[in-house]
Amino acid sequence: MTHAGPVCYLKFVTLLVALNPELLLLGASVQLQDNGYEGLLVAINPQVSEDQNLIRNIKEMITEASFYLFNATKRRMFFRNIKILIPVTWKANNYSTVKQESYEKANVIVADWHGTHGDDPYTLQYRGCGKEGKYIHFTPNFLLNDNLTAGYGSRGRVFVHEWAHLRWGVFDEYNNEKPFYINGQNQIKVTRCSSDITGIFVCEKGPCPQENCIISKLFKEGCMFVYNSTQNATASIMFMQSLSSVVEFCNASTHNQEAPNLQNQMCSLRSTWDVITDSTDFNHSSPMKGPGFPPPPTFSLVQAGNKVVCLVLDVSSKMAEVDRLLRLQQAAEFYLMQIVEIHTFVGIASFNSKGEIRAQLHQINSDADRKLLVSYLPTAVSAEVETSVCSGLKKGIEVVEKLNGKAYGSMMVLVTTGNDEHIDNCLLTVLSSGSIIHSIALGSSAVDNLEELAHLTGGLKFFVPDQSNSNSMIDAFSRISSGTGDIFQQRVQLDSTREMVKPHHQLKNTVTVDSSVGNGTIFLVTWQTSGPPDILLFDPNGRKYYTNNFITNLALKTARLWIPGTAKPGHWTYTLNNTHHSLQALKVTVTSRASSSVVPPTTVESYVERDSTHFPHPVMIYANVRKGFYPILNATVTAMIEAETGDPVTLRLFDDGAGADVIKNDGIYSRYFFSFAVNGRHSLKVHVYHSPSINTLAHSIPGSHAMYVPGYITNGNIQMNAPRKSKGNNEEEEKWGFTRIISGGSFSVLGVPAGPHPDVFPPCKIIDLEAVKLEEEVTLSWTAPGEDFDQGQAASYEIRMSKSLQNIQDDFNNAILVNTSKLNPQQAGTREIFTFAPKLFTNEPEHQHDGETQESHRIYVAIRTVDRNSLKSAVSNIAQASLFIPPNSAPVHARDILILKGVLTAMGLTGIICLTLVVTHCTLNRKKRADKKENGTKIL
Repeated sequence: MTHAGPVCYLKFVTLLVALNPELLLLGASVQLQDNGYEGLLVAINPQVSEDQNLIRNIKEMITEASFYLFNATKRRMFFRNIKILIPVTWKANNYSTVKQESYEKANVIVADWHGTHGDDPYTLQYRGCGKEGKYIHFTPNFLLNDNLTAGYGSRGRVFVHEWAHLRWGVFDEYNNEKPFYINGQNQIKVTRCSSDITGIFVCEKGPCPQENCIISKLFKEGCMFVYNSTQNATASIMFMQSLSSVVEFCNASTHNQEAPNLQNQMCSLRSTWDVITDSTDFNHSSPMKGPGFPPPPTFSLVQAGNKVVCLVLDVSSKMAEVDRLLRLQQAAEFYLMQIVEIHTFVGIASFNSKGEIRAQLHQINSDADRKLLVSYLPTAVSAEVETSVCSGLKKGIEVVEKLNGKAYGSMMVLVTTGNDEHIDNCLLTVLSSGSIIHSIALGSSAVDNLEELAHLTGGLKFFVPDQSNSNSMIDAFSRISSGTGDIFQQRVQLDSTREMVKPHHQLKNTVTVDSSVGNGTIFLVTWQTSGPPDILLFDPNGRKYYTNNFITNLALKTARLWIPGTAKPGHWTYTLNNTHHSLQALKVTVTSRASSSVVPPTTVESYVERDSTHFPHPVMIYANVRKGFYPILNATVTAMIEAETGDPVTLRLFDDGAGADVIKNDGIYSRYFFSFAVNGRHSLKVHVYHSPSINTLAHSIPGSHAMYVPGYITNGNIQMNAPRKSKGNNEEEEKWGFTRIISGGSFSVLGVPAGPHPDVFPPCKIIDLEAVKLEEEVTLSWTAPGEDFDQGQAASYEIRMSKSLQNIQDDFNNAILVNTSKLNPQQAGTREIFTFAPKLFTNEPEHQHDGETQESHRIYVAIRTVDRNSLKSAVSNIAQASLFIPPNSAPVHARDILILKGVLTAMGLTGIICLTLVVTHCTLNRKKRADKKENGTKIL
């Protein structure tokens, strides 16, 4: 395998810039050019009802956001042009035809929750501080209901709040779960940024003093902190963008480092402006000169036309090796018979040194149309070794252009094994065609530049290793969808099993058909040699399906069973018996569609952080498991990585908020992968299993949300907004659990040394360190990293503390060392707890930065992990805790004790007075009785 791809790619990019800079934006992410963002894509979900007001409000929102962003970034950034992707379900209204835009690649999506309605705008962030997020999500109601601006602020301001999450990887500065905290002076403060934002405590009956709202340092139910509508503070957009005075991000002078918010946790107490100014955007831009403002953004409305696909298939002599052609035929038949959506136009082209059109476009309206297209698949390879990918792609473009004269919005599925060094010759043609290229590389000889075709056009890329028992080819075709975002029409892969079965042995397995799917369920069985296996399939009611119930294609070695109607939910068990006298590679694939048009199916999306890496840098693997937009928790998620040679590697992914996983319980399962055995391409597949559970779904949508303000104080009067709608999603118990399989595409690894190599993998950074002060001790808790990143068991911890934040941030090595001799790291993923008394260390000498005060009532703690070979992790996030009670302070609990003493004193005085009265009363009564007795005696 050659590795000249990056050099060729750079030459090609230079050529593109010279010829047509606009082509760089095709299929690419948002670009910053001359202070203006270009290529921003907003996509409306096909399930959203048609409403032209939605388009108008999107335009108004981003136009307002552009000027607000320009001021907030000190005249550095604005939005220059935006594309809005209109659903195909909306009536045509002179919209332009899409080129390489699709719903899956949108930066902003507009969609309903598919659950109990809430309207929080949010950004899905799955990586750490300073890293780009996945997308911004608005509901149609948020964009159409003007009443919501009272709680969120104007839509343009909200957009900038979310844009900072998406583009620069900053986090929220408020915290609904921890609305207040104890500061360094042992005072109770409201979580806010900046601290200059003012307001008052409000009880059930109106304004009240702080002490009426707090009992033993806990908020009393019915109390809240309501902010003044008129403020002097100008920061911060990531706290409360709705305030009219707020026009800036928090910087070093205004940032509240003590507030227990996600920004402080994820970014080690750095301000949002500090993170933003470290971004590539700022490093490659300067403030615009002059007093003027940038022009308002321009908008173009695009809509997909007919769905058009062309298979471009390699038929060179190398396709005869390792059953490549047979596996291609099986996967292509699977794609044509099951995956391609109804009404799609499909054509087929092939190539060796020259291209050939095998089938002009046919629209799929029935199974007969699908079978006809299958008949055009290549059945033999040529004698030529040479391959010309460009010849095949040009024939594919010729096929799709016959429909409307252009290839805009079409897809090419390119499958090749050839080492074609001349792909550069047609990159410009392919890019300008407007077609999306999905590349599938077979074996290790496929040229590196193949992936650039997919990257530059916004397509997916896959790698299929030369292993006869690999199901990667079918998995790759299964992942390729129309890109419309309509999950109700797309197929979901429930199972993908393969096994080398000995003669007269069997492959037995169970696949779960859960209640969210069941329509159009298909079982596909494939084999490589001899005849079909003996098939036996049981449905949940015990009904049996035999080999003769399957539609068998002996030439392609496939057997397919379609379950009419909606498949019965539950466990389906199949057995494949190898009745032959030789080893058989048997494979089973099960797909289905949503069982309802209103309840979304459970879906999985898998991806890696980067397309390629260089040893020893790891790859971060992600799997987003959700139902609609709601994350699914407590699933068992396993990644399987196949390299060009060697056995597959399995890796368990976690959603625990540690290591590669940034946020706990957001439905995104993550892990570091670094077990590189060889250089070259690696294929990724993710398997998800969830046992029956009522706690499958999270109670809310994950992500960084724009703050909803419950009310304001205006002219001394409390003006409350409408209660915020719940985002909760009440789901019935899933009786059977579910299974899912998805291909995560491919990535490349370079620089792996031959043979054994020394340990070069340090423990991963701790990102969830927390500190709690209890009496005279501080208790730390965190998730244990590993010996190598997030795997194994590290050797030791180095815990340091300081009364100076800057000291521990800038000079961790000179902060005070805490004795951890009795603390031994546990297995990666285990919760660690460690308690120490800070007063034992606070008198030790510590390096102080110039101008810093020695007086502080707060400590800052951080951890670094060390492995057996003395490799050290990055320093953890910085945790903080209140240290001492100042001598002149009157904290809440002390005041409570004084009140209690007063009450007891009063009660004691009252008791003494009562006792005195009783004694006096009794004495007088005795005296009266004595006088009466004496008088009586005298009378006698």
